[in-house]
Amino acid sequence: MSPVFPMLTVLSMFYYMCLRRRARTATRGEMNSRRAIESNTRALPINVEIVQYAKEVLDFSSHYGSENSMSYTMWNLAGIPNVYPSSGDFTQTAVFRTYGTWWDRCPSARLPFKRTPPTFCSQDYVELAFEEPVYPTAVHILETYHPGAVVRILACSANPYSQNPPAEVVCIVQSGTITIHMEMRPKPEAQNSRTKVRTPDEIPVGEAGRWGPGEWWEILWSEAPTKVNGPQARQFTPCIKQINFPTNLIRLEVNSSLLDYYTELDAVVLHGVKERPVLSLKTSMIDMNDIDEDEDEEKYGCGMDTLNKQFSIVTLREWPTNGYFDKLPYEQTALLSILNFCSELQHLSLGSCVMIEDYDLIASMMGAKCKKLRSLDLWRCKNITESGIAELASGCQLLEELDLGWCPTLQSSTGCFTNLARKLPNLQKLFLTANRSVCDTDIEELAANCTHLRQLDILGTRMVSPASLRKLLESCKDLSLLDVSFCSQIDNRIVLELNANFPNVFIKKSFTQ
Repeated sequence: MSPVFPMLTVLSMFYYMCLRRRARTATRGEMNSRRAIESNTRALPINVEIVQYAKEVLDFSSHYGSENSMSYTMWNLAGIPNVYPSSGDFTQTAVFRTYGTWWDRCPSARLPFKRTPPTFCSQDYVELAFEEPVYPTAVHILETYHPGAVVRILACSANPYSQNPPAEVVCIVQSGTITIHMEMRPKPEAQNSRTKVRTPDEIPVGEAGRWGPGEWWEILWSEAPTKVNGPQARQFTPCIKQINFPTNLIRLEVNSSLLDYYTELDAVVLHGVKERPVLSLKTSMIDMNDIDEDEDEEKYGCGMDTLNKQFSIVTLREWPTNGYFDKLPYEQTALLSILNFCSELQHLSLGSCVMIEDYDLIASMMGAKCKKLRSLDLWRCKNITESGIAELASGCQLLEELDLGWCPTLQSSTGCFTNLARKLPNLQKLFLTANRSVCDTDIEELAANCTHLRQLDILGTRMVSPASLRKLLESCKDLSLLDVSFCSQIDNRIVLELNANFPNVFIKKSFTQ
């Protein structure tokens, strides 16, 4: 045998192994969501930049969609873009529950937490897992409708797909001093690796806080809310800082207070390198501006300190997969007991509570026991009927805010909306979102009986005419928000006319390009 032949065989095997390794690195993941390109950065002449879309949505605070559909849910952020670069209102995008300041003007508006740092402005969040841990070089956010809500991007040190017990990072925060040390500890059997962790903003001075077993969040970019002119799609690529650990867990935090309508996100792209880049001399390993020190404890009181210390040692075995508390032991029997004994209850939110089997029974209990109820959120309640609405309206006549959006079992033909209008004269906010049966009779009853109405959402109805809307606008002098998106009888010409005659009312009508 020629001596050249073994050498060629060895070289061929080596070349094959290199190609196979590169193929595994370049194609692993779902939906072909990542690719490799040569980096043009001078600092990394031999490194390869990895580009990958989100593989999975791990957690989020809220979304507009439901649990049995993909429309307007956070799960649309996983994988390649569905809509971009098109602009408009598309069901294939991720949409949070609120926008603007409308929810802050309602009776159910939450008071701000006393210990919230002055620079913290996040209202909602979503956490995304990617296939490969990388040192981030860029994050691209594809916004397809009313962009500008993202105010903070964070990276987590933990790998949600890792099976190895990581080191535990213990942070002791004292006045002017931060001490961090790492400890290798066995991972408890019952503890899931996806332990909820707190950001540095949430650790009070003087407390020894653990950000989970080996987990901590680093702020890549942060900025106060800014107004973006126009609802058109864009690719948002803020300048992120370099960090000293690889990550495949990214958290987006949003503030929608300056938006004219719901923001819609289509996809998130993470750029990064496998090898740790050389940090510039101007980039510190820990940016102290990312950690807000709290002021004197006398200013805030000690109640929140106690809660923080308690929650710092509490872990959930499993993250919620839909942004709500469906993993916790909230059952219909427990809710009925709460309603039975809490006669002073004023505000109740049951939006998207999928574990409740009989909403009519819940509504009947509220009508009998909760006479002082002022606000009620029944968003996407799957089985409430006109019987439950009648019991509720008869017993809770102090209601000022009622959300019945996306409740498919309510039909105008049963008289349920007419009954509401006549029994609840104090209504200030009423959401009948996506109920196609809402008709002129319902709008006229609201105009005649609910003259204090300030916010009305009738998105998606086909049976409301311009004439009934004019009656409503003439009678309800305090009306400031009216959503008529996808109302087939209300076209753009009618909206312009109503805007001209009633300039103090924000009339919303979304579009699809």
